Amino acid sequence: MQKIFRSPKLLFISLVLFFLLVFFLFPINLFDGEIIYERGLVTITEQRPISLSYFIGIGYDKEDMVGVKDFYLLPIGYLIAFIFTVGIPALISYRVHLSKKSN
Repeated sequence: MQKIFRSPKLLFISLVLFFLLVFFLFPINLFDGEIIYERGLVTITEQRPISLSYFIGIGYDKEDMVGVKDFYLLPIGYLIAFIFTVGIPALISYRVHLSKKSN
C-alpha cells in the first residue's frame, strides 16, 4: 500500500480504475444527459442526470426503461465524467509528485 502512495503513476492508474469501477458499478445519477422517450407517435426528450452504470445495464429496473428509446450524455456530462475519472486522480497524483519532489 505504501508503494502505491509513493509512486504518482501507480497512484494515478489505481485511482482512475477505482473511480471508473465506482461510477460504472453503482447507480450514481451525477452526469448530465438526455433521455428520449417514445410513447406512440410522440417523442419526448428530457434532460436529467444519469449514471454511467446505465450504459452497461446496471442500476435500473426493466420497468424504468419502458418507453425509453435512447439515453446519452450531454457534452457537459462528458466533461464532468472526465473530471471525476481522470482530473481528480491527476490532481491527487500531482500532489504526491510535488511532495515527493520537495523531499
